[in-house]
Amino acid sequence: MASNRKEKPKRRSASQWAVAWRRFKRNKAGVFGLVIVMAVFFTGIFGSFFAPYPARPNPDAYKPFYEGDVRKPPSWLDPEQTNKWKYLFGTTPIGTDVFSDVIHGTKYTIYVGLLVTVITMALSIVIGAIAGFYGRWVDNLLMRIAEVFLVFPALLFILVFVRIFTLTVGEPFLTLPIINIQIPTGLTIVVLILAFFNWASNARMIRGEFLRIRELEFIEAERALGASNTRIIFRHILPNLLSSIIVISTLTIAYAILLEAAVSFLGFGDVNAITWGQILQENFSEMRTVWWAEIFPGIAILLTVFGFNLLGDGLSDAFNPRLRD
Repeated sequence: MASNRKEKPKRRSASQWAVAWRRFKRNKAGVFGLVIVMAVFFTGIFGSFFAPYPARPNPDAYKPFYEGDVRKPPSWLDPEQTNKWKYLFGTTPIGTDVFSDVIHGTKYTIYVGLLVTVITMALSIVIGAIAGFYGRWVDNLLMRIAEVFLVFPALLFILVFVRIFTLTVGEPFLTLPIINIQIPTGLTIVVLILAFFNWASNARMIRGEFLRIRELEFIEAERALGASNTRIIFRHILPNLLSSIIVISTLTIAYAILLEAAVSFLGFGDVNAITWGQILQENFSEMRTVWWAEIFPGIAILLTVFGFNLLGDGLSDAFNPRLRD
């Protein structure tokens, strides 16, 4: 006899991304990091609209100098200034507004972080995938090359190559023909060199994941069904690594920003691109008297790197299968 009771509809199981997002929302540190990162991107994209002064080399960027406001402390710390919002972060020894310099430097920070990460992860994925999937002598050769990059004194080689290649730069800015956007030539060279020396550790991690996943049963089943190596890599292995790649990418962005700031602070950056590290380098000699020109760019670097690290840790916990509920 058939039952008259209505069958309850089966609930669809949540996808990996839905579960990860639910877990991430409960991670207060990760959400705080996401807020910081979103604020950095908003400032980099729209900062020129609310910055008090234009970006250098526009002559109007030196308007405080023409007005005699050189080495002025933050207006909210100077009792002689009636306008408490005029120079929010003070002015530099060369007569520029620190607040405007920090705002305009944000776009270069995003440019460095994203481009270094894209190039680094592309190299890491290609080399790690080939080494992990094919193994044998291919794996041995690629991993020996990676070990050479790992044992190099990377910062020293970066500084040497940056100085060599930036000296050959002709035009300070390169205009992209189709979208008509100017990119700093010297800073782009710095980005390429940073990416070239920082792919090895990520490639070893991806190679290890390929070695693990290629031995799983569903990969063996695909081979038995006659799937090509290309299909196995791009349709089955890489999608299973996507969560790990996202986490590593966020941490790589933070590391790239910090490394570029170090290179610029040491005097090897692009003088035409006013990055936060370049601001620190310009004002370091007068740090005792014009301390605000060092403190605020340093805080910007600290908060940005801190935000990306918190975001990376939050994503790592969200995608961790051992913690997933």
